[in-house]
Amino acid sequence: MRAADITAFGLPVELAEPHAPVVLFDKVNLAFDDKTILRDVTFSVRAGHTKIFLGASGAGKSTILKLMLGLLKPDSGTIWVLGHRVDQMTETQMMGVRHHMGMVFQEGALFDSFSVGENVGYKLYEETSMPLEDVRKRVEEVLGFVGLAEYVDRPPSALSGGQRRRVAIARAMAARPTLLLYDEPTTGLDPMTCLSVDTEIVKLRDLEHVTSILVTHQLRDAFFIATHQAQRTASGEMALVPASEEKIEEADFVMIREGSIAFEGSAGDLRTTTDPYLRTFLS
Repeated sequence: MRAADITAFGLPVELAEPHAPVVLFDKVNLAFDDKTILRDVTFSVRAGHTKIFLGASGAGKSTILKLMLGLLKPDSGTIWVLGHRVDQMTETQMMGVRHHMGMVFQEGALFDSFSVGENVGYKLYEETSMPLEDVRKRVEEVLGFVGLAEYVDRPPSALSGGQRRRVAIARAMAARPTLLLYDEPTTGLDPMTCLSVDTEIVKLRDLEHVTSILVTHQLRDAFFIATHQAQRTASGEMALVPASEEKIEEADFVMIREGSIAFEGSAGDLRTTTDPYLRTFLS
């Protein structure tokens, strides 16, 4: 893999080479003072696939997302994201890579002083020269995708917790990212609302062809996303169906334990593991 050139504005002129991993961690180590956060972490994520990170609180799951975003730098090892070696990049260069990434935080992180539409279009307003009329069209399109088109001019305070989370997903997808990162996107939500958020994640992956990386401690959500797929019916409607065996194999589970990878494999591999620690976690 080679890094693409970076323009004077920090934006990459090309992304990863065909068939190259969208994300690659190679023997990544990170410690804060005397506390080891990540130890020899190595994994890759292929285009259009899903990587699901599980583990106890403090295991290092969210730290992996911060390293991808360039918010932290590793002590050693290499990190490639979208064809760029991000562990050596400056903040200005990282802005170019982040332009092709979307992030959904567990709290939604919406601006209460903006309307729903202004929240969703924020990145397009601030980081592109797209005409305002085109931004509005894109905002309405993505809000329609998550089933919230009628809320475009309402304040976030008018939304439920689940709706706010779906608006956050719409905002993350507005700029048509290649890679979407989800950090505990269903935390604090009731089961039915979690299901609606999980469905949006599946739709984005399968209908918008977005590579997905999910950090969660919710096994129910993780297995739902891994074992379902979205498809268009003949009438153009979206249908959620059980995933084919091939599709299930495109979702990898990674168990982080005390900063190291304790397991990596498919949903079936995880369900049938005999490892005592993993069995305890699954129970």
